[in-house]
Amino acid sequence: MNGLSKGIRKVEVAVRWDPSPAGQPPTDLDLVAATYLASDPYGDPAYVVHFDSRSPDGTITLSRDSRDGQGFGYDEVMVLELDRLDGRYARVVVGVVIQQRSGPRTFVGVANPGLRIREGYTVLAEDDFGGALGATAATVAEFVRDGSGPWEFRSGVHGFEGDPENFARTMGAARR
Repeated sequence: MNGLSKGIRKVEVAVRWDPSPAGQPPTDLDLVAATYLASDPYGDPAYVVHFDSRSPDGTITLSRDSRDGQGFGYDEVMVLELDRLDGRYARVVVGVVIQQRSGPRTFVGVANPGLRIREGYTVLAEDDFGGALGATAATVAEFVRDGSGPWEFRSGVHGFEGDPENFARTMGAARR
């Protein structure tokens, strides 16, 4: 029956966290997505989508952005319309970055973080960043396809230690 699968088509990636305690600087997590060309799936990203940008074709959008974790439910939400993504792209990597404006911060200092990735009502993955507590950022999802085939989801939270600028450039590099 695998031949009938349409693969992953439209995905929502959502992150939540609780506000910082009174007197502490706000915690700001940001979703980031990078697209990679089929000709160089582990090279430099073709483009990066984050809070100050959008995808050129509108297939990756940040529909909710929070700077402090206040609100109900998920604070940051990104939608990826993989079925509309041009055929020259073979890989999309999604990550979460902790802004470092108020000093060094890692996931261990984020109150009640959570991640949910779903397609429609089907939850593909959930995580609490427990495997990346010492990290300043983490990749949280990878979507890949061969040629014009269907998109596949690869789950896993992988921590990164460093500044957000460097993370955006290297988040799609091959893992060792």
